Amino acid sequence: MHILLIEPYCGGSHRAWAEGYARHSRHRVDLLTLPARFWKWRMQGGAVTLAEEVLQMDTRPDLLLVTDMLNLPAFLGLTRRLLGDVPVALYCHENQLTYPLPPGEKRDLTYGMINWLSMLAADRVFFNSAYHMEDWFDELPRLLKHFPDYTHVHRIEEVRSKSAVLPVGIDLARLDAARPEEREGGPPLILWNQRWEYDKDPQTFFRALDALMEEGPDFRVALAGANVRQRPEEFEAARERLGERVVHFGHADEATYARLLWQADVVVSTAIHEFFGVAVVEAIYCGCFPVLPRRLSYPEIIPSSHHDLCLYEDFEGLLERLRWALTHSGEARCRALSLREPMARFDWNVMAPRYDLCLAQTYPFGV
Repeated sequence: MHILLIEPYCGGSHRAWAEGYARHSRHRVDLLTLPARFWKWRMQGGAVTLAEEVLQMDTRPDLLLVTDMLNLPAFLGLTRRLLGDVPVALYCHENQLTYPLPPGEKRDLTYGMINWLSMLAADRVFFNSAYHMEDWFDELPRLLKHFPDYTHVHRIEEVRSKSAVLPVGIDLARLDAARPEEREGGPPLILWNQRWEYDKDPQTFFRALDALMEEGPDFRVALAGANVRQRPEEFEAARERLGERVVHFGHADEATYARLLWQADVVVSTAIHEFFGVAVVEAIYCGCFPVLPRRLSYPEIIPSSHHDLCLYEDFEGLLERLRWALTHSGEARCRALSLREPMARFDWNVMAPRYDLCLAQTYPFGV
């Protein structure tokens, strides 16, 4: 089967996902992408540019795999002469209806409507987690009832019936080459490997570290992850307070990132938003003990047998689990190692056959 994978916002985890599936699928997967910038313009105008490129193609794909950043109805209308009835699978990394807004910003319903119309136009809809799927369908009626008439609320069940959960595939095997023969000594290393953005709530993370410093347990900190801001003030201020405890600060290249994953003892999330959690899965796979909120997608990622130990309800719970991990480093390491196999289920060697099967079921003519 020939799959055309269309990603209008191809950067970071979106790019890794698209390229990873293309490498590991048994099908021919060609990528059609745009750079990861100006996300609102990608959702509004990306369909026109991508349609122009499709109309220059020599061959017609058997199936389209597109992401939630595409205005699918507009794209299909612009390419109908070539694509006609080619089946379409829509993959939702996120959505613009329940994604938390920065402080002071009002939600523009235009982008949530693009997501909704794209779901209506697709033959199958895939969400990267059950939390994401339920979060979307819980909020969707409120979006549609916002409008004065012909709200189409009755179409929700139709879209839900063609929706399923298909977790993100991750190239975890690439990290194995960086695994050291022996771990370095020294105080436990706490890792932050998520974006330096408001939706990951770094302020709460640093408040917890401040409390730990007052209590006295020894620890080090690695502050990695993507940063798109010129001056991440809360990170700069924390760096000053933490002083020599900080062993890494800023974006890490691939080799450095892999080394930090294997060196770290604890990975922490204080996120207010997470539809999946690629960075956390990578850290746990490499032996980090996870301290995560008991909400969002994390209860799906962590086996239920480890929920009480790894997942917290509030700030005191966060401190309690961090404190335990730092003062019981040997036991925390054993618990972390027992989580490696559950994380391996997201490796592309496992996930690519699942994607292939799901997409083959979307293609009505067999493969």
